[in-house]
Amino acid sequence: MSITQRTVMYARLVSDGLQVSDGALAIEGDRITFAGNRDDFLALDEAKDYTEHPLPADALLVPGLIDIHCHGAAGSDFSAPEHTGVTRAVDFLHRAGTTTVIASLVSADHAQMLHACEVLAEFAESGLLAGIHAEGPFLSAERCGAQYPGFLTDPDPQFVDELVMAARGQLRTMTFAPELPETDELIEALVSHGIVPAVGHTAATAVQTRQALEQAREELQSAGVDGFTERPVVSHLFNAMPPLYHREPGPVAAALELAAKDNAILELIADGVHLAPDTVRMVFALVGAKSVALVSDSMAATGLADGRYTLGPQEVTVHDGQAHLTGDDRLAGSTATLLQVLRRTVAAGVPLVRAVISATKVPAALIGLADEAGRLHTGFAADVLVLTPELELTAVFRKGQLLD
Repeated sequence: MSITQRTVMYARLVSDGLQVSDGALAIEGDRITFAGNRDDFLALDEAKDYTEHPLPADALLVPGLIDIHCHGAAGSDFSAPEHTGVTRAVDFLHRAGTTTVIASLVSADHAQMLHACEVLAEFAESGLLAGIHAEGPFLSAERCGAQYPGFLTDPDPQFVDELVMAARGQLRTMTFAPELPETDELIEALVSHGIVPAVGHTAATAVQTRQALEQAREELQSAGVDGFTERPVVSHLFNAMPPLYHREPGPVAAALELAAKDNAILELIADGVHLAPDTVRMVFALVGAKSVALVSDSMAATGLADGRYTLGPQEVTVHDGQAHLTGDDRLAGSTATLLQVLRRTVAAGVPLVRAVISATKVPAALIGLADEAGRLHTGFAADVLVLTPELELTAVFRKGQLLD
């Protein structure tokens, strides 16, 4: 739906760890031209050129959400993509408030992963997706979660090269288990291709995890590419890894320590199923919002009713909104949108201004969009959500367009 070329909205603004109670947000075309105090905007000569888009008196404006770990929605599985399904999934996610989406793959046959990259690259090149995340195939069979163990392999730099070519430069992150052989070479290869290393689906010790994350950070710092993150990722902390134990602290301890020093970013699936609210609140308290990326880990069932769906080569049964491998008790992704994750994070006791950072600014920086998305700021893309005080969605603007 088109809106007036120059539009202004008056509401409470929440962005970048700040809150403006009597705010104004002005949009021209696909860009934000003003974000700040209402009186300051009205004092500008050009304010008269803007048409007000009316909002309820208690409305709240936040940046469009950015999901860096999303396997699908609306019946479409990004690991087995076909054009109509991907279009439907991306459209659903945008209208649900996730205005920037990274499409995640699970481990599969090499040919299938290459084909998925080729299809998804088209959507990334058109701007409908922001890139691709490969979750595997270099993962631990012991901690494979919903990944099919038959497709897991040791690191193979040649296959990385093939994925990069198939993705045509759109591969943004890759999850791997650092205890596997040749991970040093894998980290070097990933960073050389502009891919952010992510530790996950791992049975590694704390030492192995720390060494991999520290090497990845050093490699990222050395890359020196504008807009390129200098922090590696830990994929869905706590899930698909050993629990924290005082005599065998494992990957969780290393991840928390490095994130607290601003040397790593921790994904959290705060959907009310994968993590307890107390766990979510504890991580924010320990490492701060700037080191947390909220993710949905959503799969094909997101936005649909209970039933049977796919996640790569695996069948998934959804019951009461929870996704498990069919005939198994292992969780197989989430059916939550990122806005639902944000809402549950706030319900867990994390202040809204901090939770918004972890769903916008942090993931934006991770995928090279620090100066483009994730903040209500002059010059940034006009990706904006209009929310109620209860964080219910009432409108979505993506690149200045009001979505139906």
